[in-house]
Amino acid sequence: MRIGIVADVHCNHEALRIALDRMGDVDELLCAGDGVYQFRFSNEVMELLRERDARYILGNHEDVLLGKWGERARSADWVRGGELAYMASRPYRLETTVGGKKLVMVHGSPFDPHNEYIYPNSPSIAKLGSIDADYVILGHTHYQMAERVGRVLVINPGSAGEARDARNAFKLSYAVLDTSSGEVAFDDFQDPTRASVDPSIIPGGATGARTGRSDGTPKNTNFWTPGT
Repeated sequence: MRIGIVADVHCNHEALRIALDRMGDVDELLCAGDGVYQFRFSNEVMELLRERDARYILGNHEDVLLGKWGERARSADWVRGGELAYMASRPYRLETTVGGKKLVMVHGSPFDPHNEYIYPNSPSIAKLGSIDADYVILGHTHYQMAERVGRVLVINPGSAGEARDARNAFKLSYAVLDTSSGEVAFDDFQDPTRASVDPSIIPGGATGARTGRSDGTPKNTNFWTPGT
């Protein structure tokens, strides 16, 4: 099976549409949370996810928008009730089977604190190997990752809405998981709503996609393949 994965769209429906068009036909579409901003809703993002029958979970930004402090934002005249109800009905955690493999998806961390930012060199990443799953999908960091921890392949597709990763020159991205081979392919693309970043000004000398960082973050050589 080909599983398309997006995360951290943050109301950028133009970028989400590009990601969905570029990934093409997939057997499943997963969204690992933060489809919105904490005080801004997007009818268009919800519509796109619904059209593609995405398996979408809530992140910390949905949590704020649906809570007390998000009341004014979600009550705006232009917010469509059906799209808001769709978002509100999503779970915080997904456990399912894809291609005969067990998959767990959360936004930040499956453990307390659930809003922890987990990077490849985070000490807590070792705990993910204790989860009874073949794949653990994360978002939250906006940082691409495909790391084997024991039997678990931990995947973060990066952000399809707000780039924060210097290693790919601050481009947006998504991932496609092939459950037959275990391969994860990342595809980087320019944010249509923002000017491109000059790679020469990025600390660490990043010059484009898949560049290394000076912080010693391990490269994903086993499960990292270039996007098209």
